[in-house]
Order: sequence, then C-alpha cells, then structure tokens
Amino acid sequence: MSPGEVKVIETNIDDMSGEIFGYIMERLMENNALDVWYTPVYMKKNRPGVVISVLCSPEDEKALADILLNETTTLGVRSYTAYRSVLNRQWKTVHTKYGDIRIKIAQDGNTYKAAPEYEDCKKAAERYGVSFREVYDAARLAYERMKCK
Repeated sequence: MSPGEVKVIETNIDDMSGEIFGYIMERLMENNALDVWYTPVYMKKNRPGVVISVLCSPEDEKALADILLNETTTLGVRSYTAYRSVLNRQWKTVHTKYGDIRIKIAQDGNTYKAAPEYEDCKKAAERYGVSFREVYDAARLAYERMKCK
C-alpha cells in the first residue's frame, strides 16, 4: 500500500439549485479532483443543505477551491490535510463479445481486487443494446479466464 497526503476541501451550501450540483462535480473531476461527494445536512434555521467534499492532491487544492468559490453560492471553503493508504493499481484489457473492456486491478500483499471499468461497460452496453450488468459480468468472466491461464 502506498500512503499519501491528500487535501479535503469542503463547503456547506443551502441556497443553490440542485441542478448545479452535477455540473460542479463534473468540473471538479475534470480538474484533477480524486473524488467528490455530497452529504445532506441540516444547517442553521433548520434549512436542508449539502456539504460538498473534494479529495485532492495538495498541489490541486487552490484550483479546486477556486472552482467551488466561483461556481457555487458559497462564501468560503475550508480544507484540511488527510492521509490515505491506497492499493497499488494496474489495468488489463479483456476481450469480450461486447468489445475490449479494461479491468482495474488493485493489490498489495494478501489483498486483491479486480473490477471492470464502469465507462467501458456503459459504452459497450449502449452500443450493443444490452444491460450494463450483462457487459460487466462478461468482462469479469473474461478476466477470470485470462487470470487462470
């Protein structure tokens, strides 16, 4: 596992149209956010709100904070340092009747995980007119067969 320092940037929003949240997430991810998530909260005066949380590398903190400040109704953001451990990752490609699908493999010591790439499965499902699950399962089976060789 490789440990690493990351930044968490957060802001509370209670006065923004819900339509904007999807756009904000896309902008943040396009600008190197490692992850973005929303948490529903109750704020002052018992108003429903959302905490936007952004996980990023320290060098991307300012650019991502600027997106939050410029693209949302927030008046400020907060950030803090966190540490994470991540499994080593690699990609393999498997061949299925739905085309090539990438498999993300994460492992370290006795820990091992493998999963088909969401975007590849989604595109193949749309292209072939089948369910996402059908493509996903075909990719996992192809990977298991490849792994056993």
